Amino acid sequence: MLSAHRIMKSWGKRTVIRDVSLTVRRGEIVGLLGPNGAGKSTTFRMLTGELMPDGGNVALDGADVTYLPFYERARYGLAYLPQTSFLPRTMTVEQAIAVVLETSTDNGPARARHMERVLTDFSLASLRGARVGSLSGGQRRRCEIAISMACNPTFALLDEPFAGVDPVNVREIATLIRAMTHGHVGVLITDHSALELLRLVDRAYVICDGHVLAEGDAATLVADRRVREAYLGGAFQI
Repeated sequence: MLSAHRIMKSWGKRTVIRDVSLTVRRGEIVGLLGPNGAGKSTTFRMLTGELMPDGGNVALDGADVTYLPFYERARYGLAYLPQTSFLPRTMTVEQAIAVVLETSTDNGPARARHMERVLTDFSLASLRGARVGSLSGGQRRRCEIAISMACNPTFALLDEPFAGVDPVNVREIATLIRAMTHGHVGVLITDHSALELLRLVDRAYVICDGHVLAEGDAATLVADRRVREAYLGGAFQI
């Protein structure tokens, strides 16, 4: 389980995150929602290891990773998909995936099989020779998700996976994310598209004014008057 227990963060004398606790179990998709400036991005960054909390703790399957940077959290099985593209535009899709697979313990034949499995699972086989710079927004996002998942993590943190993606590719990416949980990966997603996120997740946390305002499945959150007033709006429907 990925968990945060009463994490806190301050900038100077201003406390921006107060006693936020959340959990993500293997095999489930959890959303992190909230209005701009509410603290969800700061919370997310403390889970990735980009920011360190001023109080509380973060744990991965019982191991305390509170003050570990991301690259060390990755050793505990954490994957991270950043919002901005991280792929060199001149690389091919296959080359970009190969860079990650080189860090695995697979030998030559096993690594080749692993490559084919990743290309197939993420519908990238037909694009293996394409330059990253030539991909559409949706294709590039699929490639980035594939790279994040290539080393078989147990938990994945996805930051704005639907950003800059057309509606057709949003559905494809949502299907890929759902398939990740079939392999018992726990997924935490933050995205500005509350509609797409609530259609996908098993449950979600709504962050408002630096604390957890509400937690539950989509129906519970949409029916919550506090969530509607602070974030979704009265006319919101799934």
